[in-house]
Amino acid sequence: MSKHNEFDPNDTSPINIMSEMNEMSDVSTLSILSGRIAEALIPLELPAARALRLERRLVTRIAGSAARHRALHTVRTSDVTWQALHKGVRACVLHDDGASRSALVEFAPGASLPRHRHATHEECIVLRGSLQAGDSLVGLHDYHLAPAGSKHGRIQSPAGAVAFLRGTSIGKAGDMLREVAAAMLPGDGPSPTTIVAGGDGWREVADGAFVKPLWFWQSGAVASMLLRLEAGARMPAHPHAVHAMEEECLMLSGEAFFGDMLLRGGEYQRAPAGSHHGEAFSDVGALLYVHGDAAYTRLGSIRA
Repeated sequence: MSKHNEFDPNDTSPINIMSEMNEMSDVSTLSILSGRIAEALIPLELPAARALRLERRLVTRIAGSAARHRALHTVRTSDVTWQALHKGVRACVLHDDGASRSALVEFAPGASLPRHRHATHEECIVLRGSLQAGDSLVGLHDYHLAPAGSKHGRIQSPAGAVAFLRGTSIGKAGDMLREVAAAMLPGDGPSPTTIVAGGDGWREVADGAFVKPLWFWQSGAVASMLLRLEAGARMPAHPHAVHAMEEECLMLSGEAFFGDMLLRGGEYQRAPAGSHHGEAFSDVGALLYVHGDAAYTRLGSIRA
């Protein structure tokens, strides 16, 4: 039987390195091997003309990406600015165009908001914890719709919560006072609706991409929905036509790229009419709330 050659740390030939990596298990030996491999990776020096061409291509690509994403309004978790709203409750307005307002609301454990009657449809998605809205318990990632004219009892969170609200009066003191005062009028109005995040109702709209419709607006042309992307799933790029409505997205969990832009859990993005969303891709999986074109809810009919 031939005797195995001793490891020579100064021999960086591919045969020596690969054979030793296959044979050796000693931690110190593997450390030496890793170091020698790193030293052997000498940076490739390109000719000046080729390096300049590569730099120009990169700058052009960056400029093109920035132009495509310029119209998108993105709020990162690091950008969120909280303002006190009520004892133990604070809020951050994400978007307000005069007709509709979107905001994040955070409840400290035991905090609550008073009874109120909604002047417009208000949507709620819980990002963290749970909320008790009258007789309804709204859990993590559950959806709660309070139609215009409906009355809400005290909103509270025994353990604390963060929620996203769309169509809310939060952010306008006058609107909030009017809703609190309207709660004293007789009658409860239409009943709120709660849809749990799990369960049935999911439709596959692309490989590994599933949509769960939550609520339809404008005779079914617009929808609020949950979008779930499995790891590795892709959805095609799509424009938001100038004559179409805007699209709002909130990343509930996970992360996904939209074109060259990465959205992480808790981050918000608004795509106004005339803007463009690049291909959606997630390599770890993602769950989003989306308010926009109802075509997403129809199997295989995403508009390009």
